[in-house]
Amino acid sequence: MRIIFSRKGFDSAAGGGPSPVVGGRPLSLPIPSGGYSRTSYGDLGLGEHASRASRGKMGADDLCHHDPMFVAGDKCHFGQCSAAQTHLQRQGVGIGDVFLFFGLFGEEEIGEPHHRIFGYLEIAEIAELAAGVPPALAQLGHPHALGMHGKNDCIYSGPGILARRASDALRLTVEGGPPSMWKRPDWLKRGGLTYHDRADRWIRGGKLRSVARGQEFVADIGRRKAPRQWLARVLDEIRAS
Repeated sequence: MRIIFSRKGFDSAAGGGPSPVVGGRPLSLPIPSGGYSRTSYGDLGLGEHASRASRGKMGADDLCHHDPMFVAGDKCHFGQCSAAQTHLQRQGVGIGDVFLFFGLFGEEEIGEPHHRIFGYLEIAEIAELAAGVPPALAQLGHPHALGMHGKNDCIYSGPGILARRASDALRLTVEGGPPSMWKRPDWLKRGGLTYHDRADRWIRGGKLRSVARGQEFVADIGRRKAPRQWLARVLDEIRAS
């Protein structure tokens, strides 16, 4: 089994600022559209938040890359392509593995910029779009179903929801630290997370200095009990109302 820490949403490079926490709930702002979209920030009720986070560069009428896409029935669809998708394939990511979506958050009640987990997807289906786009995904308007983003473009689908509260249990960044300084679970050791092999990233006291760029960080946990128990607690926290 694999856990994929998947970076998504606004940050200083994509969008211009952190996504907000509003009324105790994290609201991940999708990045601006790269060309294939029929969904605006206003359609998602995020127009004012996008304007504030981008310092007026984006607004309700601007199209966004609505991905991951969470839909009725507690289901999620997430598209990936190019180098990031190649990495997932090389790591053997497949049915039964779990994406933990995280991003940069701040504003409102929690002003300190920090990384936090805001949703998950348990992979049940993988659609390789070069072989054809499933009509249901095109009908939903998923951006990867509206136009090929790369030769290896695909969409992962399965059970998944957004977190309903910005709890401490879903926060990755250590208190008072820069966003990239994470508190890591005891089971996560050097060599156990892709793109994080350098020794200086693994800091005493259970800390990890996460890489500045990159989208998909894979932890192959196999059949180990400790990471499975940790994942179960995280998913319970995301599902909590």
